[in-house]
Amino acid sequence: MPASVLFVVAAGAWVGVVALSRGMGAMPGTMGLSLGLFVAVWSLMMTAMMLPSIAPFAALYTRMLTDHRSLRIAELAGGYLLVWAFAAVPGYALAWLAGELVGTRPPAARVLAVAIFVACGVYQLTPVKDRCLARCRSPLGFVLKYGSYRGRMRDIRVGMNHGAFCLACCWALMAILVAVGLMNLVAMVVLTAVVLAEKTWRWGPGLSRVVGVVALILAVAVVFRPSLAAGLYHAPGMSDGGMHMR
Repeated sequence: MPASVLFVVAAGAWVGVVALSRGMGAMPGTMGLSLGLFVAVWSLMMTAMMLPSIAPFAALYTRMLTDHRSLRIAELAGGYLLVWAFAAVPGYALAWLAGELVGTRPPAARVLAVAIFVACGVYQLTPVKDRCLARCRSPLGFVLKYGSYRGRMRDIRVGMNHGAFCLACCWALMAILVAVGLMNLVAMVVLTAVVLAEKTWRWGPGLSRVVGVVALILAVAVVFRPSLAAGLYHAPGMSDGGMHMR
């Protein structure tokens, strides 16, 4: 089934992410990257983290295709990842702000860390999150709707449409990476597991609420232990070295 190739692509992206993380780790801010390079690194991260979660939808969508399945699934995935690539722009802005605060106003950086965890926790508990997650968990209606799409770009449009709902569902979880360090491998693995479980596990909606409560607890914990938000914490004696690409 062509949709299974998405896992292979995601695995390859994870290899790239692990290689990059050796030079970046949990560095705060934009990791010294320009906007263009940040978008490229972010896109690689989203390929690794998010692509497996759409495999069930892609498999269902594949059943209605009668020609060029591999190419059309590739276009679907491309449209999906394009949405997440666009999300790198506000992600870069937030990471840039984080880096500035870490270097010049540590108390404000701690406030930002708390705000990120609170925003995630609250959003995970909202009806909006529930509705977006329900659409991601039950895509049959969307597949039938997408069947009416016509034109050469139809599969890219399908991917972008599905990606928009996925972004609405998961943006708050991805924002946590700014707080804990964008290339924090442990956090990336945990968030990937959460996203996949939310969308595919029987108890996914319940897990979503549990994650929201945990995020709110972390918001309180960061006040007393700022190092929990490694991406917004400059430890005494920490060097400012790292990967600087322009």
